Order: sequence, then C-alpha cells, then structure tokens
Amino acid sequence: MSTPTVRSPIDRKNALLMLLDITIAGLAIFVTFDLFFANDPTVTSDPLDLITILGLKTLVLLILGWVTRVYRIDWRYGSMRELQLLAIVLVMSDTFVLFASYVLLDGFSYQAIFIQSLLAFNGMLFIRLVARTRSFFQFHAPVSNGKATLVIGGGESGQKIIKELKEHRTNVLHVVGVLDDNPLLHRLYIHGTPVIGSIDLLERKIEELNIEVVVLAIPSLPYGDRVQLLKRIEKTGVESHALPMLAELASGKVSLNEIREVAIEDLLGREPVQLDVSEISQTLSGLTIFISGAGGSIGSELCRQLMKFNPGKLILFGHGENSIYAIDRELRLLGSDTEICPVIGDVQDRARVTEVFDQYRPDVVYHAAAHKHVPLMEDNPREAVKNNIYGTKNMVEAADFFEVKRFVMISTDKAVNPTNVMGATKRVAEMIVQQQARHSETTFSVVRFGNVLGSRGSVVPLFKEQIQRGGPITVTHPEMTRYFMTIPEASRLVIQASVRANGGEVFVLDMGNPVKIVDLAKRMITLSGFTLEQIPIHFSGIRPGEKLFEELLATSEHTNQVYEKIFVGCTRPFKSVDPILKTIEYLLDQSNGLTSFLLFVANNELPEEVMESIFAPQIEPVRMRVNESTQRRKSL
Repeated sequence: MSTPTVRSPIDRKNALLMLLDITIAGLAIFVTFDLFFANDPTVTSDPLDLITILGLKTLVLLILGWVTRVYRIDWRYGSMRELQLLAIVLVMSDTFVLFASYVLLDGFSYQAIFIQSLLAFNGMLFIRLVARTRSFFQFHAPVSNGKATLVIGGGESGQKIIKELKEHRTNVLHVVGVLDDNPLLHRLYIHGTPVIGSIDLLERKIEELNIEVVVLAIPSLPYGDRVQLLKRIEKTGVESHALPMLAELASGKVSLNEIREVAIEDLLGREPVQLDVSEISQTLSGLTIFISGAGGSIGSELCRQLMKFNPGKLILFGHGENSIYAIDRELRLLGSDTEICPVIGDVQDRARVTEVFDQYRPDVVYHAAAHKHVPLMEDNPREAVKNNIYGTKNMVEAADFFEVKRFVMISTDKAVNPTNVMGATKRVAEMIVQQQARHSETTFSVVRFGNVLGSRGSVVPLFKEQIQRGGPITVTHPEMTRYFMTIPEASRLVIQASVRANGGEVFVLDMGNPVKIVDLAKRMITLSGFTLEQIPIHFSGIRPGEKLFEELLATSEHTNQVYEKIFVGCTRPFKSVDPILKTIEYLLDQSNGLTSFLLFVANNELPEEVMESIFAPQIEPVRMRVNESTQRRKSL
C-alpha cells in the first residue's frame, strides 16, 4: 500500500495565497474597469474582455510565480527582498497584459492597467502582512504550552528569546512573564508577554506562577551579579537556562554550563594546512595498515583519514578497550570495504606486539602510542622510558623482522633540546628509529610536530572546562609560547610522510608562527561568548620540565623542503643508541639518575670515548659526566 503524500502547512498556505492573489487580481480588474472607467467610452467594459484580461493575468502570474518561486516563500519571515520579488512578478504580468490588450482588444487604457496593478499589489501586500502575524490560517494542531517559563531581562536579548520561542512554537518552553528592573517596562507587553515586575520579585513570581524554567537574558550583567542571580535561581529548585544559544533554547538543549562551541580552526591563528593527498591513494590502497595507539586523539584521526584511501585492512592496536571500541564502531558505520581489526595490546609487551605482527603481517605501521603528559612523566620517568623508549624499540624491531614496507613514528617538538623526561624519551625513541633505518629494508621515518589543538591533554579541553566552571583560566606564564596544529593537520602530515620517506628522515610541518598560550586563552574566552572581565586569567607558574619556548629543530639541525609545508630536518649525529639503552636499563630504578642521563644524552652529541666508557664494566665515569652536566644545567 503506497504512502499518501502529505502536503506541509506552508505548502497549503502558499496554495491558498495563490488563490487569494487570483481573487484579488480579479477584483482589482473589475473594480477598475467597472467603477473607475465605467463612463469612459474608450475603455472596454465587455465582461468577456475583462475575463480575457483576467485569464491572461492569472496565467502569466502563475507561470512567473512558479519560475521565481514566489509561492514557495514562507511569508512569516518575508523581507523587502521578497516584496521586491512579488512586485517584479506583478509588473511583468501587467506588462504582458498591457501588450495583449493592445493586440486583442478594441479598447484599453494605460491608466486602467496601472490602477488595477496598484490595487492588486496593495491587496496582495496586505494579505502577506497578515501572514507575518502568524495568525494566518493555522493548519496545524494546537501545541501544548510546555514548561512555564520566566525570562529575566526585557532588553534586546530578552525580546529575541521571547520572539524566538513564539516563532518556533516550541512545546518545551512557554514564556508567561518577564522580569526587568527598568520601571518604564513594567505593565507593558513584549511580544504578547507581560513584564510583571523587577528582578527582586524573582522567588515570589516563581512561586505565584508555578514557574518551571527561568531564562537569564542579560548578557551585559557583570559576572559577579550573574553568578549571584544564578545561585538565587538554583535555590528555588527550578530549571535554569542562559544566553547565548537562542536557537537551542527553542529545543530545550541549553543548560547553565553550556558555552558556544569553539571551532579549533579559529584558535589556530592561521589558515589550516591542506596537504595534497592525491598521490597517497595509489600507495596505500589495498594494504594492511597497523596503527598503534589507535584509540588516542592522533591515532583515531589517522584511522579516519586512512579510511579515505581504501586500505585492505586496518589494525587498531591499543591498550584502552573503551577507546578502541569507540573508534572501531565509528569506522564500521562508514560502510567501507576495508576490514577493521580491533586489537587490545600494549607496545610495552614485546611478545604481544610480535604475536600481532605475525598474525596480520602489516605493510605500513603508524606508531602513535606514547605517554605525552609532561608533568606526569616528570614524576614517573620509569614509565615514560618503558612506554616511549622500550615500546618504540619493540615496534621497530617487529617491523624490521616481519619486513614491514614503511614505518612512521610520531614524535614531538619537545624532543628538541628537551628539558623534560617526556621530550628526552621521545628523542631517544627517534634515535632508535633512525638507527634501525640504517640497515633495514623497511623505510623508517619520524614525524615531529607541535601541540595538537583539541587532543586529550591539550589546553583546549582544559580551558573549556575552566570556562564552564566560570573561570578563572590558568596559564603557567604570560610568555609561554607554543607551536600549534589541528588534529587533521597532524594526521595528514603523518600520512604524507609515510609515502614521501626514503629512510631515516625526521619530517617537520611548517606550522607558521608560534602562539602565546595567554593569547590562545583570550581568544577562546571571547569565542565562547564571554569577556575577560567575566572569565579572568590567572598565571600559575611554570611546571616541572616545562620551558617557555619550544623549537621544531635544534640550532645544529637544519631543514630541506621536500614538499609544500613539509621539511626534513638533519638531526644531531650519533654513532649508536645501544650504549644509551644499556645505561638506561642500568639506571631504570634510580629516578634522579635516570632523569639526568636522559636529558644528558638528548641534549649532547656524545663523543666516541664516552660511548666506549658506557660499555665498560664500570659505569661510574658516565655517571660522573652526567652529574657534572646536571650541575652545570642547574647553575645556569
């Protein structure tokens, strides 16, 4: 049984408008010719002639109305543009009628045609003005009143809210009154809603009118007064809403703690980098691709981007079951032919990594799994080493043994002249990859980039949470500066690097100029709809392991551009990473010594004699050098 076609209320309204226009046009013609020019012998008064004129005008009016879609307009929201369009349709139809009358009829008058056109336009205009009142032919069933709502603020914002709710005819909120401290508004009506008193009467009016929802519509209210007023509302036990988000007020989605969504691109301070990925399809299509840390911010975005190139199989490897489940479910909803394989495992578990590589035999590996939180790694250097260094070593050796075609490790600008454990472990991990690239059939490479906006652990989620709590936003130092990029930018760079690498490179993205964290905070406050007076910024001091400025390359490292916005850096030379790993293993249970050694090897070009001493049975010479370096660094 076929489903009957249901015509929308607006379609039926415009169909009725069309009939009314024809009626008005007919009345205008007969009034003009039968009354105004009844005694003029040069003007026809033959009923058949008038019917002919009306028929011509109706036909042309309907054709032009269809072509210009004038009968598809919702006149509740009509503006001067729509009225101009209606006038054009009438003028064109009357021009045709005038020409046809001159050809077909014996008697006609320019004045008569002009007068009937003017009468018709005024009649049609009147009908549309009535339509804008929204009382025009209600075809839909009456809606329920919804929750009794009190609006605080009768200014421009309050008026917009009331109008918005009435025009949407929502059954969620029904405004029954307005409170405003302006005595000139008392006892007046705003869009049919009475102003019932001042804000001092809030609790009393809530009780008297059985109010269920209070909407605060005074965006200019000082932050302290705003908080105090919201606390008064909270004590009454009623539901509360606040500006901005007028459109969502009509659907009942706004809550007290909700702020405008901030577009990450707006915080970037530059145009996002758009990389040409046309060459990638041929390289990755049909391959088996392995992503470690697939549930993380970068790893999951890598998965989304890689799905565009139709890989044969995507291995989602990670130790967090919830995040792996989430990205697995998201990718399956795309309906792609790519086989999705969620795998729970830890890069620190060498046996598990080997088992998964042996089972799936990947062609390309993206190594995104890492511990990245600077202060946490500063307090837990052993865990940073286990995950970032040993985990990378397990992945690299498995990729080499199982003859993976390409391997890309994701690194950070904190690996450049590191002052913290996280950055130092990432630099050692880079060295592991670079060393393996010297004698492997696998093409190994590293991608190094700055802070990723919107990722877990970045400042954006933290700032958003602080804004939702009403501030303040905490920034470590007014001169703290970082390079920033978006998650899609980062993932595209990684993919581009995977097909551009020849082996051993450290790829760097041109991320424009560095951005002050305090400027980022200010931009986020204003984009969220607040002022710096409402959400203040407090400086908390530099945390352990942090530095004011980050670099993408050390002063001794230089770059060569290999692609638009992509550079390859020549990093500090080193002979072998093996003695470094041996010393790290020796110091693994000594947090202070481990931290000092990591920073030492990551910031210095080690001469050959130092490397040889590391291999010696006595480790003391190296420890002395490390301690001397540490003391010099502290004295600076």
